[in-house]
Amino acid sequence: MAVKKSTTEKEKPAKKTAKKPASSKAVKATGKKKPKEEKNTKVVSKGTKTKVEAKKDVISEAKAKEKAVSNISRSDAEKYYYAVGRRKSSVAQVRIFEDEKASDADLLVNGKKLKEYFPTVSLQNNLLFPFKSTSVQGKFRMTALVRGGGTTGQAEAIRLGIARALVKYNEAFKKPLKDLGLMTRDSREVERKKAGLKKARRAPQWAKR
Repeated sequence: MAVKKSTTEKEKPAKKTAKKPASSKAVKATGKKKPKEEKNTKVVSKGTKTKVEAKKDVISEAKAKEKAVSNISRSDAEKYYYAVGRRKSSVAQVRIFEDEKASDADLLVNGKKLKEYFPTVSLQNNLLFPFKSTSVQGKFRMTALVRGGGTTGQAEAIRLGIARALVKYNEAFKKPLKDLGLMTRDSREVERKKAGLKKARRAPQWAKR
């Protein structure tokens, strides 16, 4: 009886020990941790892919917009004439494009139509005076970027830029434009205010009593 018990006791722990190392080895060697790591790496890779794809989409949209703008500018790159005009504290960058089918809607100032940006007729006529004086109105498209100053300063800055651009287009326009005073930069500016005075030269009212 003692021999049988010993054998059974030996067999039972052998079975238990056989199961334990098998499970531990399986966990250590092939085990469950490796597929978890693979899953984590897959999730990270998917996350990075989505971020990269989102960035690529944004970059592609920006490039598409740049191409659209560049195609417009490149198509007219050989035809436009560029000049800078200044008046008071306003600076205008003017480009004129030769186009026989141009209209007033093709005259743009800061991305807006001329009549929208300068609603008064006097400013419109003052700005378009170089075109009218050279009898070229309706034959050019214009884009102007203006910064600083008020409406009159900006209009006269664009006028000077148009006159200079027309001279680049045809040097024969220089004399008639110069005779009308459209080629000279008006250097008059507002005089600065002085300390103790109301304005540049206006003194406060003096009372005797």
